[in-house]
Amino acid sequence: MIGPRQLLGLPAPAKVNLFLHVVGRRSDGYHEIQSAMVPVALADTLDFALREDGRIVREGDLTGPVEQDLAVRAAQALQRHAAPALAASSRLGRVGVTIGVEKRIPVGAGLGGGSSDAATTLIALNRLWGLQLPREALVAVGQQLGADVPFFLGDGAAFVEGIGERCTPLPSPALWYLIVYPQVHVSTAEIFSDPKLTRDTKRTTIEGFSAELLQASAGLFGSNDLEPVARARFAQVDAALGLLARFGRARMSGSGSAVFCVLGSAQQAQQRLDAVRALMPPQWLAWVVAGLGELPLADWLRTGP
Repeated sequence: MIGPRQLLGLPAPAKVNLFLHVVGRRSDGYHEIQSAMVPVALADTLDFALREDGRIVREGDLTGPVEQDLAVRAAQALQRHAAPALAASSRLGRVGVTIGVEKRIPVGAGLGGGSSDAATTLIALNRLWGLQLPREALVAVGQQLGADVPFFLGDGAAFVEGIGERCTPLPSPALWYLIVYPQVHVSTAEIFSDPKLTRDTKRTTIEGFSAELLQASAGLFGSNDLEPVARARFAQVDAALGLLARFGRARMSGSGSAVFCVLGSAQQAQQRLDAVRALMPPQWLAWVVAGLGELPLADWLRTGP
């Protein structure tokens, strides 16, 4: 049974990696990681409109070829996965969707924008197409699209392991993040393939990554193992980290290029933002954003259509 014909203004939030350790490399070439990811209040916005011709149509902001767009790929993957159910339940013919995206999360910044768009697409189409698939089924589809997609199909902050598919919920304290984007696109594949990348960091545990280390006063836990490689390859990343380090401890998110620092209040974050903007190049972007206690569509995965 098909659901509503439109779902408008759905958020796809960014994330930051509080730490990111590369703890090994599998026989298939994928890297094993451990990380703590926190969703933040910087988001793309997606609109979905039901189609009756089976087509997946992409509108709005595009940052590359449409066939590489993760929202499009997510819709196509779910359409293939659910083809028997759609054929059996629909009186409209082969269902499709028009997807409109307003981009705010920069591409190649390590903030998970494409993966978040894919996750929001899977959640939305599960409802729009009346599939009523459980979270586990959406994760199985999503993890084929990108390592961060399972995180965005979760509840909120998470301890992430494997190649990104194992996500254990973490408490998410009320912290603020100053994020600086130095206007350079960083390829995740390029960073992970660098021979200088450290791939044998000692494994930690959720207990080791204690609740106290999520507090701004305790600083940042561990490291981002991708950061030295990105700094060496991209002068803009090195410069952004150097700028933020003048005001406290800074870290790169994901494979870069965005960098951030953790702050305890909106007032403190705004003061830091004003100071950083006075010194950074005019083409750079910077935001003060709150950490999210919960992903905005998490309840849809708990309650179903």
